[in-house]
Amino acid sequence: YATPSLLSQIITSKYQYGLPLYRQEAMFKQHGIELSRKTMADWIVRCAELFKPLYEQLHQHLLKQPVIAADETTLKVVESEKANSYMWLYASGADSPSGNIPDTATSNIVLYDYHNSRAGQCAVDFLQGYSGYLQVDGYQGYEQTQATLIGCWAHARRKFMEAKKGAGKKGSGKADWALNHIQKLYRIETQLKDKTVEVRYLTRQKKSLPLLNQLHTWLEKSVHQVLPKTKLGEAIQYCLNQWEKLVRYTLDGLLNIDNNRAERAIKPFVIGRKNWLFSQTATGANASAVLYSIIETAKANDLNVFEYVMSCLDEFSKPAPNIEQLLPWHFAKR
Repeated sequence: YATPSLLSQIITSKYQYGLPLYRQEAMFKQHGIELSRKTMADWIVRCAELFKPLYEQLHQHLLKQPVIAADETTLKVVESEKANSYMWLYASGADSPSGNIPDTATSNIVLYDYHNSRAGQCAVDFLQGYSGYLQVDGYQGYEQTQATLIGCWAHARRKFMEAKKGAGKKGSGKADWALNHIQKLYRIETQLKDKTVEVRYLTRQKKSLPLLNQLHTWLEKSVHQVLPKTKLGEAIQYCLNQWEKLVRYTLDGLLNIDNNRAERAIKPFVIGRKNWLFSQTATGANASAVLYSIIETAKANDLNVFEYVMSCLDEFSKPAPNIEQLLPWHFAKR
């Protein structure tokens, strides 16, 4: 029989530290323990089923948050007919409790959702009519949701960086101007890092909006001076197309200037994928989505992940497990 501590060891080794099951199999063998990767894979799927009620509770809490950040990345599923499946990511709060904006009641939640598609309907189904703020990159699939979309200045800046690199010896005066202007917006955000929601809002109205208006005037002028097929032309057009969403972060002090919250939250999955490369089945991919969600949410709430997973599994073994007390912010107070 697998004990909660053994299962927690296997789960955290794979999903927190990116250790594939075949390597864990070899490590167990060094200690004289015969434990096949097939057995461990079956355990992981069964554990994910146990965690599903907790995942659903977190899902409902997430949908009550005023701001959600979203992103998606590819995933290879061997038994899928499609070349690429996708792991979608939805996060609220900050990367860690210390990163919370003062005087807010937002919860740190990180949830993964597996689909064999990148269709916008995937986000629609997950968000269940959510009408708060949704911070995303420029992917059009999110337009199908009922949320108010907030753009990402990190993506806009990245496109001007690409334009600068592509310019080479020809010079990158226009790209440099845009990058310097965007940097001014980020300097304001650095000063607002630990400020209240109200101060963030008022400062952006006073300092950020005039800079944004200057940048928009420059973009509208420059779009007629730059060839549209060049990297610089694409960067300018991206900003103009996304402009309404890019300036919305000034509407509420709860909002961020970019979608880095989601990009950082999805990074552990991307790093893990480099190690284990693919999921064999959709069932395995769904199990990974659940377990990554539990681990990344635990990390975001400053919990000891191994102890948290072990305690959850221990609670699940009871006839009537108390799911509510396993929510990270309740668990931390025990």
